Amino acid sequence: MTDDRTADANGITATYEETETERLLSFERDTGTTAAIAQNREGYAMLKVRPAADGDELERYYGFDMALDHAGELLGVSPHDLPIPDAAADMGM
Repeated sequence: MTDDRTADANGITATYEETETERLLSFERDTGTTAAIAQNREGYAMLKVRPAADGDELERYYGFDMALDHAGELLGVSPHDLPIPDAAADMGM
């Protein structure tokens, strides 16, 4: 099922959620590989790339495109293949 918080494409499922402290965009590839991009709840801090939603931060980026590049590398796909749920489209702005 796809709504404004989930998207599926190219064997990858993306899920967007908001916790008490951050906005979180998680990716899971059909191979079981995962990656996540987090940002503070207010939406203005640097984006943190993690190997999983609950994983340790690997790197921080100012731009969403750069964070997507890193997430794509972790998943072994082009960042252009990553589905982005509508609710997450403004991350990094």
